[in-house]
Amino acid sequence: MITKSTTVVNPTGLHARPAAVLATKAGEFSSKVEIKNLSKDSDYKDASSMLSIMMLGITQGTEVEIRAEGEDETEAVNTLVELIDSGFGE
Repeated sequence: MITKSTTVVNPTGLHARPAAVLATKAGEFSSKVEIKNLSKDSDYKDASSMLSIMMLGITQGTEVEIRAEGEDETEAVNTLVELIDSGFGE
């Protein structure tokens, strides 16, 4: 299992569009990928579920943690952290 944290930079946080992009990208990996709102100390949620991501209430400046377990766990975590760091192109 690998984990990595980052801070959400896009002004609107993880609203519907970025949550959908993140969930779609997470679903491309065979590893189990989860996301946690570190700022609220939430439970881990399924990162391949847009609804689960949106329920975390992640806004700009929120610190999140991505974790994955499986054969492509390192690639999954690094890809999703890079996506979050890019601000989803917003």
